Amino acid sequence: MTTATPYDGAPLPDGIRSRFVDNGNGLRMHVLEAGFEEPGRPCALLLHGFPELAYSWRKVLLPLAAAGYHVVAPDQRGYGATLGWQATYDGDLHPFRFLNLAQDALGLVNALGHRSVAAVIGHDFGAPLAGCCALVRPDVFRAVVMMSAPFAGPPALPFATAGRGNAPPDAEPTPTATQAPADPVHAALAALQPPRKHYQWYYSTREADADMRHCPQGLHAFLRAYFHVKSADWPHNRPYPLQAWRADELARLPTYYVMERDQDMAQTVAPHLPTPPQIAACAWLPEAELAVYSREYGRTGFQGGLQWYRCVTGGLNAADLGLFSGRTIDVPACFIAGDSDWGTHQRPGDLERMRDETCTRYQGTHLVPGAGHWVQQEQPEVVAALLVDFLGAQG
Repeated sequence: MTTATPYDGAPLPDGIRSRFVDNGNGLRMHVLEAGFEEPGRPCALLLHGFPELAYSWRKVLLPLAAAGYHVVAPDQRGYGATLGWQATYDGDLHPFRFLNLAQDALGLVNALGHRSVAAVIGHDFGAPLAGCCALVRPDVFRAVVMMSAPFAGPPALPFATAGRGNAPPDAEPTPTATQAPADPVHAALAALQPPRKHYQWYYSTREADADMRHCPQGLHAFLRAYFHVKSADWPHNRPYPLQAWRADELARLPTYYVMERDQDMAQTVAPHLPTPPQIAACAWLPEAELAVYSREYGRTGFQGGLQWYRCVTGGLNAADLGLFSGRTIDVPACFIAGDSDWGTHQRPGDLERMRDETCTRYQGTHLVPGAGHWVQQEQPEVVAALLVDFLGAQG
């Protein structure tokens, strides 16, 4: 990772500033801020996902600031212009665990002079991280909005197992903290015709970074197709709930979630590259704005973000969050996603569990018309209004 001017000097709207903040957890975090002129404003912390940046919040920073908030969006560990992280496939995954990422967020909030935030708001992979922040430090993260990826809470631990007898000598060994238990769904996906694989496990492979970073069509074209195919612009995004975490059900997901086994992600999305007229008509992500992403990922690669996936598929996050098994999120919470976003349903049952069990003060599910997975970029006015209403309802 090389040092560069944040986003290669990409212009930001008046009222948004870019700066670096030491977070006390080893990072010099690049942040975008709005509403910073007046001290004492309540803070709203915005956490992006993959493959995103603080820049992904550019369209909602000013509306939230206009509502009276100090709005802060960092490039998270592994992303963008933030410094102090290293990501090689054979490197240490522990810094990318959810609990350490929550420590990153807490350290940033403290460095900015806030004892608490009015809300932590996360999109995509930032959504379960936001949920984790609210779970483990509700005194600091006083409300939570999860966007485009439900957070079902910490894993359940085995209960009332004493006295059931010892495991036979040939029993499978108990998985360690760095090894997730084998999930039979992967063998079942591979047995389908055509064979399939889950994208998160593909993202956990050694090849994934280079597959995307050095793909034949070029990084910019890859990202254009990737953002397009997961947006409401792709007409085949018509999501509905799946019945179970079973191969036959998961196979209903688009191939950008459950991929064909012999395809990498760049090959998966390449046929869906929009035409030049479609690109010219894409008001929510014009070429100049997409170029910010392609420049940053061309500079840093994807491995920093892919380490987050490896902490999921390898069991590190589940091992850490097991300490909080049975604990609920007891601050006000809501969920926002595009109504054309399969992310809401990619893990069957998670939305319902978040709504009915994990969040004890759940205040609504909002599915935004005309938006896919990139909801705060595709429909920023609607999202900003929902966020302002939610924040205002907390007093």
